[in-house]
Amino acid sequence: MSSNMAQSQDPTRGTSELTRVRIDKWLWGARFFKTRALAVKACELGRIECNGQSVKASREIRVGDRLKVKNDSGEFQVDVVRVADTRGPAKVAQTLYSETEASRQLRAVLAEQRRSMPYLDTLTDGKPSKRDRRVWNRMRGKI
Repeated sequence: MSSNMAQSQDPTRGTSELTRVRIDKWLWGARFFKTRALAVKACELGRIECNGQSVKASREIRVGDRLKVKNDSGEFQVDVVRVADTRGPAKVAQTLYSETEASRQLRAVLAEQRRSMPYLDTLTDGKPSKRDRRVWNRMRGKI
């Protein structure tokens, strides 16, 4: 195996010599999103903030930047510890950032609230009516 090929397979490649990387690549590499396309879409929808400002996917981030990331798993507030432009194992991805304590506590509270929500039994005959959906949405707290 050639040395070039070994370098391209190394998940930590580029983490030490890079100082800046596109935010969509970093979010994908840090495993906040499954694909770069999803990371780009999140940036377009304003779900990613860097140092308090909404960012485009092409924005370059550096070590020390504070990011607010909203995805399906919740809302994260993280500090960039390392930059990488490749996606590696989950263990390596977790070393790219450090989550703030306030963010951890908020996600724990929200997870507890989700667990304590009443279970909605959807075993009805046929399609739910408009009235049924309104009742369910009220119970979920969406209205």
